[in-house]
Amino acid sequence: MRITFLGTGTSQGVPVIACGCEVCRSLDFRDKRLRVSIHIEIEGKSFVIDTGPDFRQQMLRERIQNLDAVIFTHEHKDHTAGLDDVRAYNFSQKKDMPIYARPTVLEQIQQEFAYAFAEIKYPGTPQITLNEIYHSPFVVEGITFNPIEVLHYKLPVYGFRVGDFTYITDVNYISDQALEKVKGSKVLVIGALRKEKHISHFTLDEAIEVFKKVQPEQGFITHISHQMGLHREVEEELPPFVRLAYDGLSITC
Repeated sequence: MRITFLGTGTSQGVPVIACGCEVCRSLDFRDKRLRVSIHIEIEGKSFVIDTGPDFRQQMLRERIQNLDAVIFTHEHKDHTAGLDDVRAYNFSQKKDMPIYARPTVLEQIQQEFAYAFAEIKYPGTPQITLNEIYHSPFVVEGITFNPIEVLHYKLPVYGFRVGDFTYITDVNYISDQALEKVKGSKVLVIGALRKEKHISHFTLDEAIEVFKKVQPEQGFITHISHQMGLHREVEEELPPFVRLAYDGLSITC
């Protein structure tokens, strides 16, 4: 399995519009962060988790020619706004794009992209097939995804485990029951916004505590804001098995 970080930034991305902080002015490519998303290649299949506003740019950058399905963590705009661009795959693959999400997320998507679900569709709109997922594992193109419910303030969000890889983005609370599903992962990705306390996201220290409990072989932090600090400086503060992810980083599991 190969995992590529399409984007590792928070809802505003990095740099942030009209911000002059040292992170936003940084020339280090690792401090340039598009909205959070990953691409998974496994057994010849291709999946994306979340289609944020930068989806088109990300897919072009990584030259992803085929996409079998999209899986959504939750309904926030920085995770769904790029869905319209799956129509490029409709044209090239000549089939509908299956998307997988909990029912409330699918309802939100149908509202935001109502034209794609109209009874009489305008030519060229995205062709999308809706698939509801719940707490139980589900199979897409022969690959099993195990949902892990966490909280993003009061909003339920799904992380996903695929084999020995677990991905959890917007999160500020993981129950003991959910953590049991994570344990045994060789690679664990967790979102951490910044070092200071936040109402709906883990801090860096809180994410590190989860890594210490799970003890994966490799840990990566994503959904990073400009308030976290410069990539090269934050990296020096991390445990040996934990790294900051960055856009374009590709790992195997």
